[in-house]
Amino acid sequence: MQGHRLIALSLTIALAAGCRSERPMESQAPLATPEPAVVGAPVGDDRTAMEAAVDAGPAAPSSEAPAGGIALAPNAPDSYVVKRGDTLWGIAKVFLRDPWYWPEIWQVNPQVQNPHLIYPGDTLRLVYIEGKPQILLQRGDSARVMPRIRSEPLEGAVTTIPYAAVAAFMSKPTVLSKEEIKVAPYVVAARDSHVVMADDDTLYARGFTSPVELGTHYNVVRIGDPLRDPDDNRIVGYDGIYNGAGRVTRVGDPATLIMTDSVRETETGDKLFASGVEVPLDFVPTPPKSKISGRIMAVSDGVTVIGQYQVVVINRGAQDGLVPGTVLAVFQNGDTIRDTQNKGFLRGDSRLIAASVRLPDERTGTFMVFKTFDRMSYGLIMEAKNIIRVADRVENP
Repeated sequence: MQGHRLIALSLTIALAAGCRSERPMESQAPLATPEPAVVGAPVGDDRTAMEAAVDAGPAAPSSEAPAGGIALAPNAPDSYVVKRGDTLWGIAKVFLRDPWYWPEIWQVNPQVQNPHLIYPGDTLRLVYIEGKPQILLQRGDSARVMPRIRSEPLEGAVTTIPYAAVAAFMSKPTVLSKEEIKVAPYVVAARDSHVVMADDDTLYARGFTSPVELGTHYNVVRIGDPLRDPDDNRIVGYDGIYNGAGRVTRVGDPATLIMTDSVRETETGDKLFASGVEVPLDFVPTPPKSKISGRIMAVSDGVTVIGQYQVVVINRGAQDGLVPGTVLAVFQNGDTIRDTQNKGFLRGDSRLIAASVRLPDERTGTFMVFKTFDRMSYGLIMEAKNIIRVADRVENP
């Protein structure tokens, strides 16, 4: 009898242990399907994509064609979690040696609505499909309601280039195309026949191409000196000189505005430009589709030395095939020097007989277009490896 009790007790303990070991299995999520082999290591710290790319250092140039036709960045990670402050350019630079090849490896997921928009919290994973590198998107946990059609990136989505740099230039443009000037409204008069206007003065404006709304803010800009194409000397734009800003207080023709800011005198004939940014920033970096050779004509701040994230203007535009997102390389022309070392059998001052030698052109940076006109484009210096100046060349990367 005692033996039967021992056996029953043993069976009861075994059954209880078995039940305890099976419960966790029921609550476990199914294992993910194994992915193809990947390279690199995950980026799991607090750095943004651009900070991670900068810390990795410049990519070593390679003359050999990479596997799959796309060169990965040194230490390209298996995955990257998108962070606030990231840009598409920075993310592409984490994975690729040449960020403008991003469209070549971006794997569009038809199951994800608006797959081209990337948000903080999303995970990008590097995999190989048929031997070629691809980037797959895994949405973050936060649910988002997305409209079917929208011309500008949704709030919170990662933009291609830094929004602040573009906004600062577009709100107070220092270079204006002929197309912009032609359609811009203008100051027609001031209240009480003032010759010039200052803070709190009332001005009247005409020439609006769309209905004016109450409360809309406009920047008042003086048209300055012409901007000429250095290749053929044709006028392609003008300097824009910021006078101040005004707010619409009465609609009609003419519309009425009150000056809310004034840094210099405003006169009749000065132009009005909406203070908001009208440039979509959801384009992707791509190389030009044809051969491009142009030059930097102007820089937004009027500085002599151009650095990263400064807006510059080039003398190539839509008629040359440029579109927002087009990436170009910046080159500094090599200096011409005198070779004074090879004197031969001659004596005396070797500078009088020295041959002229032109040094090779050197690449100094990378430029991306964000707005095009017929014969000129606005763009941002994405990388500056050395000093960049007005008149430097821009060509295919």
